[in-house]
Amino acid sequence: MNLQNKIMLVTYPDSLGKNLKDLSIIVRSHLEGVVSGIHILPFYPSSADRGFSPIEYDSVDPQFGNWQDIEALALDHQLMFDFMLNHISRYSACYQDFLSYKNDSEYKGMFIRYATFWPHGEPSADDIDRIYKRKPRAPYVEAHFSDGTTEKIWCTFDEDQIDLNFRSDVTRAYIRKTITNLVQHGASIIRLDAFAYATKAVGTNCFFVEPEVWQILDEINTIVSPFDATVLPEIHEHYSLQLKLAKRDFYVYDFALPMLILHALYSGTSDKLINWLHICPRKQFTTLDTHDGIGVVDVQGLLTEDEIEQTKNALFSKGANVKRIYNTTAYNNLDIYQINCTYYSALGERDDAYLLARALQYFTPGIPQVYYVGLLAGGNDIELLEKTKEGRNINRHYYTAQEIETCVHRPVVQDLFVLSRFRNNYSAFNGEFHILPMDVPGHIVLEWRQDSLRTTLHANLATRKFNITYIDPETGEEQAIHLKCMML
Repeated sequence: MNLQNKIMLVTYPDSLGKNLKDLSIIVRSHLEGVVSGIHILPFYPSSADRGFSPIEYDSVDPQFGNWQDIEALALDHQLMFDFMLNHISRYSACYQDFLSYKNDSEYKGMFIRYATFWPHGEPSADDIDRIYKRKPRAPYVEAHFSDGTTEKIWCTFDEDQIDLNFRSDVTRAYIRKTITNLVQHGASIIRLDAFAYATKAVGTNCFFVEPEVWQILDEINTIVSPFDATVLPEIHEHYSLQLKLAKRDFYVYDFALPMLILHALYSGTSDKLINWLHICPRKQFTTLDTHDGIGVVDVQGLLTEDEIEQTKNALFSKGANVKRIYNTTAYNNLDIYQINCTYYSALGERDDAYLLARALQYFTPGIPQVYYVGLLAGGNDIELLEKTKEGRNINRHYYTAQEIETCVHRPVVQDLFVLSRFRNNYSAFNGEFHILPMDVPGHIVLEWRQDSLRTTLHANLATRKFNITYIDPETGEEQAIHLKCMML
């Protein structure tokens, strides 16, 4: 598919207004030209994890709207939908049927039973240590069947999220039916959430197991390609996995960029960011913020362990309203892989630093994604965090229409909209990317060229001052982007 190289908004169905109809109104009223595509985070009936524990995909959760609301958005925007390849809700009809009928259930093959997966019915201590997991023990839940028996069933994440067995015919039929339904309802891109966890084999870490990952992707590609749609595997891990995917011509996420830009702006140095820009995939979606946290594991090897620690320490010391305790069990959030904080707050809610971070993202090769909180330069939502005691809610504010009306008139948001419209409309971003040599420490110069057009970002990372120039397509003269923040 020919994806638009323009900014994609990432939002929950009820975060910009109360539902999908509100979202449509807000996009038309305030975001015309600012965003092009929209990644609508899970809008299906779900039992947990704010939509990421889907009960089924056949309908839109009525509190958000219906398929007509989705399809209306698809008329003017390329849409991305999530498919949870690794798991489904314990309250799904498939799993409930399995609990009721056990071996007589037509869905018994959809789930991974310890008794049949492991050669001796249980993993050894070495097997458990080897598994790439999010729990301190073997990943399972106890399934209680209607006949009074129990079994251990593979469960990587929350106990609501039961892992799927991709190797079974019934699971693959379910996946084909579900993904086909999603693309028929307007999805241009299917985001494969928790993709790497779906591969499981005895004797491995059960994460991104080759060659099974390629078999899965090839099979899903055969589902979406007749509809001119594409897939985006979602993996938070070492950047080398993104390079592997990109080498096989898949779109990937640039989850290394957020920490690299923070490191550059905290330290005032450019070498680690420039190194990544030389080697990063070109066919990618760039991010600074997401519905989860700022990835740490993604930059291992791009930053030293000392640099990672220095960046984390700087985030907690220089960031606004962010504390280490928010990333602990006290807030149901013990995750060594990421830090929960809005990107605006991570930069101390300094407008100049934030706009420079977005400018760097927009000049990085790839399609920029901007999370809804970031699009409105939102700070950490301490009230929601304390109310729910969920660490990730610090970056999941619910905006009312009135709040949005106020936010879009803030100078930093107005400046961000100017940058966004320029990124969407200036055709040189579809051309060649260049990193220009600079002898001045802490400076970085990025440039895009196409035919006679050229745009250049020149930034001083230490002072956070920058300018953007471009060749006017009509006059051929060099012009500058004018923002309200301090420029070079």
